[in-house]
Amino acid sequence: MPGAAACGTPPVRERQGLWYDRPATDWESQTLPIGNGALGATVHGGVAREHLQFNEKSLWSGGPGADPAYTGGNWESPRPGALAEARKAILEKGPQQPEAMAALLGQPKRAYGSYQSFGDVYLDGAEPAEVKDYRRELDISRALSRVGFVADGVRYTRESFASYPDGVIVVRVSADRPGAVSFTTRLTSPHPRSAVSVSDGRLTLAGELADNGMALEAQLLVRNQGGSRVDSADGIAVSGADSVTLVLAAGTDYVHRYPDYVGRFPHQRVGATIDAAARRSFDDLLARHERDYRTLYDRVRLDIGQQTPSMPTDRLLAAYTGGPGAADRALEALFFNYGRYLLVSSSRPGSLPANLQGVWNQSSSAPWSADYHVNINLQMNYWPAEVTNLGETTPPLFDFIDRLRPRGRETARTMFDAGGFVLHNETNPFDYTGVHDWPTAFWFPESAAWLSRHLWEHYEFTQDRGFLREKAYPILREAARFWLDSLQADPRDGKLVAVPSYSPEHGPYTAGAAMSQQVVWDLFTNVLDAGEVLGGDQAFRSRVAGARAKLDPGLRVGSWGQLQEWKEDLDDPADTHRHVSHLYGLHPGRQISPLGTPEFAAAAEKSLAAREAGGTAGAPGWSRAWKANFWARLLKGESAFEAFRDQLRFQTLPNLWDTHPPFQIDGNFGATAAVAEMLVQSQTGTVHLLPALPSAWPAGQVDGLRARGAFTVGATWRAGQSVELRLCADKGGPVSVKNDLLKTSFRVLDAHTGRTVRWTRTGIDTIRLDTRPGGAYLVKR
Repeated sequence: MPGAAACGTPPVRERQGLWYDRPATDWESQTLPIGNGALGATVHGGVAREHLQFNEKSLWSGGPGADPAYTGGNWESPRPGALAEARKAILEKGPQQPEAMAALLGQPKRAYGSYQSFGDVYLDGAEPAEVKDYRRELDISRALSRVGFVADGVRYTRESFASYPDGVIVVRVSADRPGAVSFTTRLTSPHPRSAVSVSDGRLTLAGELADNGMALEAQLLVRNQGGSRVDSADGIAVSGADSVTLVLAAGTDYVHRYPDYVGRFPHQRVGATIDAAARRSFDDLLARHERDYRTLYDRVRLDIGQQTPSMPTDRLLAAYTGGPGAADRALEALFFNYGRYLLVSSSRPGSLPANLQGVWNQSSSAPWSADYHVNINLQMNYWPAEVTNLGETTPPLFDFIDRLRPRGRETARTMFDAGGFVLHNETNPFDYTGVHDWPTAFWFPESAAWLSRHLWEHYEFTQDRGFLREKAYPILREAARFWLDSLQADPRDGKLVAVPSYSPEHGPYTAGAAMSQQVVWDLFTNVLDAGEVLGGDQAFRSRVAGARAKLDPGLRVGSWGQLQEWKEDLDDPADTHRHVSHLYGLHPGRQISPLGTPEFAAAAEKSLAAREAGGTAGAPGWSRAWKANFWARLLKGESAFEAFRDQLRFQTLPNLWDTHPPFQIDGNFGATAAVAEMLVQSQTGTVHLLPALPSAWPAGQVDGLRARGAFTVGATWRAGQSVELRLCADKGGPVSVKNDLLKTSFRVLDAHTGRTVRWTRTGIDTIRLDTRPGGAYLVKR
């Protein structure tokens, strides 16, 4: 499997995790999450009562089941001339206020719905007279939650994990004294149209959502080793057991199939999942889970001088300053790895993609519906996927984008009289591709174009032509078709612009806002590059090339040296808004770079510094994470580290979940991506190792990160200077490598034979190698 092993020295299987010396009393800031992509739970870790709140990612209110008139946000009645009127107002009268555009083009949200909590598992035991040595932890190197304590002289242990291979959550309760495990298990639901039954050691929660009739079922099997078990209407009581294993599965009748989204009743599927898992021992289930998880997680090793912390994670976070010391390095390395853990836990093939809270949610009315905001948030969830060697987490995103297309075509046709497909600011599992009426957050037709760049990036990191041909290019092509039909000639200069154009989530509606133009430029460029790889489709590619040549690129230096956010010079240097959308071409795009376009990079830096002037304490976590990525792309390691540091200081909860506030997981993923961007960049076509290394990490090693071109890379540095670079080629072929080590005397060796490899110097700190498939290369002093 490409990238499955680290380049150079394989990662050490070191124990990494979060730990606490008291139970959780607050779901949002203290519980610890486990997940297998579709199924997730949060562990509270109480002594007399254990509580696992659980989710299954498809349990959503809203959609056509809630309202037969559901249109997915498409206009519910014809609006001839509405878009033309909006365009005319902007092009003839200038910038328009959001309220006016929302009144003309928006409509109230109908049956949008919200992600739902599925239910709760409780284990109720006796209150002990004395409790000692309490420890609650989440071992992210094994994806295993553990709670341990000594109660009245007996040591109890609870272990919990969410298995992807077996599709279940597993809990084992054990003790160091035979016959000491006794408790009653209950399974509850917040949904009134559901009920719990019990039979032969199995609790079954079955029913439907009152809102849309979505069928739901969860089954919890209780298996005791020793002692006795009694089933009752109140739950399942186990007494005098040596240990007890609980196995939980859940599902709904949702299927991502336009236009009804209704599949098979979940009873048979959930029961079969439980039955299959029940045929395996706890040790077997755990071993299968660990093998699967570690195949992904163990690929990357980061050493920045951290040591295993001696204090609980909440205290480690409270004491954190970002200053020198192994404790602060430990938290930084943990935060990086935690993002990788959360991505594996909330995005695996066969389920929906990670949402605003990953897979975890305790509410029936979640913040922002715990949905898919697509003006940055869903995209940010997957920023670390390719570069941190977790490409297998991306199929849920790609499948989701693919299945948005049927309704997205309706939106393109009915709202824009255009071909292709489009969606706006936010969406849900029922393909909400249209608009609502919140003035500053209802219009963003660039979403499909931005989402499609993830498919192109997957090709760049894997060089998988089959994926490019069969999956990526059709989506890229259809997203581009929409913009070929929708762009308008600006009467001021004849350039093609998006109109109405809105820079999320502030300012006026204009023609050709920088972000709109940069996103479309990026899309057209990706389509052309993909077409060059695949060949054929020449007529369409010629149309795209012609449109790109006429496109306003969205790059202008304004009156105070800033990169303009709008085509007009409207930027206020005192504006500290959380969005810095006009730097899209810097990150995640590739239109701006310090070496390739220094004038625009300098202007981007000016804009970014102005947005930072408002301070960091009140900025949302996702915004802080995006800024860290911007600074890294500008090759400003100190500023990137400061943004990363301040996210930990101000936007991170005691359980290390990111907060907007409230909890929003995209900041976790964005921070992990930012660390990777400090250590490797490849968006310009050159593999740049340690491009933005901060002085806070003077010595260290990283292995297993990925670079475009299908390379796995690693580096070792001391006193802020590189001493060894490692490069493994999946496919082989020419590659340019850039690093400070290459300014001095160095050797390039074949890692397998020790022989010198031929290379060509292409710059004072850049060389070019001709790599072979499966080859490993070492650059050493």
